Amino acid sequence: MRHHLGSLSRAGAAVVTPGPEALADYWPDVVRAAWFAAGLLVVLLLGLYVLEPILARAVRNRNRNNPTLQEAVSRYFQLVVLVVAVYVGAGVAGYSSFLTNSALVVAAATLAVGVAAQTVIGSLISGLVLVADPEFNVGDYVQWADGEGTVRSITLRVTRVQTPSGALVTVPNTVLTGQSITRPYRHGRYQVVERVQFAYEDDVDEALSHLTQAAAETEHVLDAPDPNAYVEELGSDAVVARVHYWIDNPIRRDLLGVRSAYIQSAKARFEAAGLTISPASKRDLEGRIDVETTDANVDVRGE
Repeated sequence: MRHHLGSLSRAGAAVVTPGPEALADYWPDVVRAAWFAAGLLVVLLLGLYVLEPILARAVRNRNRNNPTLQEAVSRYFQLVVLVVAVYVGAGVAGYSSFLTNSALVVAAATLAVGVAAQTVIGSLISGLVLVADPEFNVGDYVQWADGEGTVRSITLRVTRVQTPSGALVTVPNTVLTGQSITRPYRHGRYQVVERVQFAYEDDVDEALSHLTQAAAETEHVLDAPDPNAYVEELGSDAVVARVHYWIDNPIRRDLLGVRSAYIQSAKARFEAAGLTISPASKRDLEGRIDVETTDANVDVRGE
């Protein structure tokens, strides 16, 4: 009896084994999966092996000294390609109805992420703007409202700037794109402007001549354009002169050292010529002094 039941059990198990007819029920799902894989693979191959090298080459040509940015752009582009590949594969496989039905959920999730990551997304967009700006590159010396320095790296979220004191400052890209940026050294040379005061009693032409010659004799000052000195204004205590001279590529030069050398040369020339540089302020005092004398002491009162 037990042997018979066991035979029936084994026979029954053999009956429920899926055959070719049963696999036919799953064939539409297999075809959809194949179309999904094909669409996904085509987009991935096109994006990663055709478009990404073109984008990487363009970014590398614009930012040769910034491997950080190149890596960041490639990483974000790969993410975009993956998302597009999934959507294309789903559409080719006939899952568009699922995407349509879940559009509300996707929109709600996108809104929540957008609100939560508004600052980050703004920085990313600002980073793309800086990357596309041909006047903003690694190695440029820039000035903005809160500081200045040499650009060392540009990422899609922040820019790192080395200040003249050697500190490395991380600046959000939204800060740099939200205000005016000055590039004083963009064209390889830089105009230095000095203001020097001298006494009214001194000869103006002689003072301007000494200021111009002091600039011409200072090391690293360019011969062209020629240094020049002008009278800028007549101050309350002295004549204010404005001196212009040029130096080449301050990024490689010690700008403070050049200015210090010029000031020392101008001071030495003024002292040798008997001219008064930066004369002391003069003030007229008005008042009355009363002196009272007694046998015991002297009382001096002033107003």
